[in-house]
Amino acid sequence: MLKRLFPTTKLIKSKPPHFTKIPTQMEVEVKLRLPNSQSHQKLSNLLSPFRTTTLIQENIFFDTPTTTLAVSNAALRLRFYNLDSYAVLSLKSKPELTQGISRVEEYEEPIDPSLARSFLTDPNGLLGLSNKSQIMEKVKGEFGVDELICLGGFKNVRGVYDWKGLKLEVDETVYDFGVCYEIECESKEPERDKELIEGLLVENGIDFVYSDINKFGVFMSGKLPSN
Repeated sequence: MLKRLFPTTKLIKSKPPHFTKIPTQMEVEVKLRLPNSQSHQKLSNLLSPFRTTTLIQENIFFDTPTTTLAVSNAALRLRFYNLDSYAVLSLKSKPELTQGISRVEEYEEPIDPSLARSFLTDPNGLLGLSNKSQIMEKVKGEFGVDELICLGGFKNVRGVYDWKGLKLEVDETVYDFGVCYEIECESKEPERDKELIEGLLVENGIDFVYSDINKFGVFMSGKLPSN
């Protein structure tokens, strides 16, 4: 059984007395794009002795009919893991992606997967969580959202590897319009870790480019990034 990274409990039930700003959490990652399935397979084979788990992810996004969140450089997402074993509600905002290093404000909360699944057909039900969820409180209070629609999403198969003290995530992301491959690594020292990962790829003849658009951006564009 795959190790659960988040509990499958429902969101906290206490109601904040007023709108409370969530403490900023900055996610910093190295993001390198692989050009094709052959490069992805070669890297996966190379890292296979270091594999810790494989995660099957389904990512579903929500916004207003006029894309209020996207216009504000924010993304509201439900992510389901391993056939609804658990789910996570997240809000990402103010993304920056330069030379293969991504910085984005990120907020996450575990959510009951059955409850989360119901919001695919009843998106406005998410707004009803604002008295339980700091994320939805922020979506309503800071972004002024009073209506949501489901934008759809994409699936991702993520191989997770413990390599030289780094947690490497090798992704095969399946969109309606094609498949994209990427290696990611959350890091406190991104320049150093990017150099290590680049060295691994170069030494083993694996082509790559710096990612210049995140997965949500690819999804919204409706086309794969060019190599």
